[in-house]
Amino acid sequence: MTKQAILASVFAAALFAGAASAQQAAYTWTGPGVNVRGASKCPGYKMTVNVTVNGNDVKGDFQQEGREQRHFDATLGQGGAFKAVAKLGQGNTIDVAGTIGAGGSKIILDGYCKFEGPLTKKQ
Repeated sequence: MTKQAILASVFAAALFAGAASAQQAAYTWTGPGVNVRGASKCPGYKMTVNVTVNGNDVKGDFQQEGREQRHFDATLGQGGAFKAVAKLGQGNTIDVAGTIGAGGSKIILDGYCKFEGPLTKKQ
């Protein structure tokens, strides 16, 4: 092999590795809420959560059926964990936590109700 061929192979391998590591992963979950202290209607509420991971950046959108869509941003930490506080209407917030990992991913939204479930990777 010539030097040019070796350099071209190394460059192509580096380019491919960079493209592979820059790919996004997207996840989703839809399910009912669970009552928290003072709440009684949560099992009737349906929430859909969509999460996109790009490197260590986590971006998510969630929407309770019949309500406005909300958003959160987080950073992946040790073990694929992330946490954020998302703003709701009228100055209220909801705590967002989750994990992204090869062994399974999950999401928890904890506030006026608790929404928790496994995140399914989108194809």
